[in-house]
Amino acid sequence: MAYQERVRSLADTVQLYRRDPSGWQSCKRTNEVSIYWRPSTEFSGNIYKGDGIVSASPEAVWECLKPEAGGLRTKWDQNVKDFELIETISDTISICRTITPSAFMKIISPRDFVDVVLIKQYEDGTIASAATNVEHPLSPPQPTYVRGFNYPCGCFCIPVPGVPDKTQVLTFFQTDLGGYLPQTVVDSFFPSSMAGFYSNLSKVVKTVKTRPAFSQRKYESRC
Repeated sequence: MAYQERVRSLADTVQLYRRDPSGWQSCKRTNEVSIYWRPSTEFSGNIYKGDGIVSASPEAVWECLKPEAGGLRTKWDQNVKDFELIETISDTISICRTITPSAFMKIISPRDFVDVVLIKQYEDGTIASAATNVEHPLSPPQPTYVRGFNYPCGCFCIPVPGVPDKTQVLTFFQTDLGGYLPQTVVDSFFPSSMAGFYSNLSKVVKTVKTRPAFSQRKYESRC
């Protein structure tokens, strides 16, 4: 399937997750985020949803979250060791490789993920990214990393009406870590990892100087 076709399916799927409230079960709650799960329809694991309010504008939050080589994400997100741009498909679509460090007391060894990534801005000011796994000839599996697979996942920076310095951050993680991990390890890892993600984001965003998230050109907001 062409990358553009994969992206169209990805965008529709992630929007469906955003709009569908059914089946979510609470699994962790902190001061920064409420985390939920339900069985995935994409693979034999679970999809996880995080929903929290961050005290910063959507532009500042996006500056911390946007998937780009040399960006802030590798400096504060404990689960992102490196981020590489493999190929630019268009202004809003790219193929990227994410490298993660060992985790969960080194029970989880370093992983890498190759994804097609879509960036969108919506008419209500929401800024979002979505990703799903692909194969790419410039990034084959490597013996030093376990190749993991992201199924449709996304992150939405949603303006809070009437409160310009607050952002609803809605995330969906749906990841097959690969390898031979016990399911109990996987089920414990994701809620704890997401709680740390929101905690670190809430801290680092206070230090960010914002810049425009996009050029003034219009981006379609159908999906």
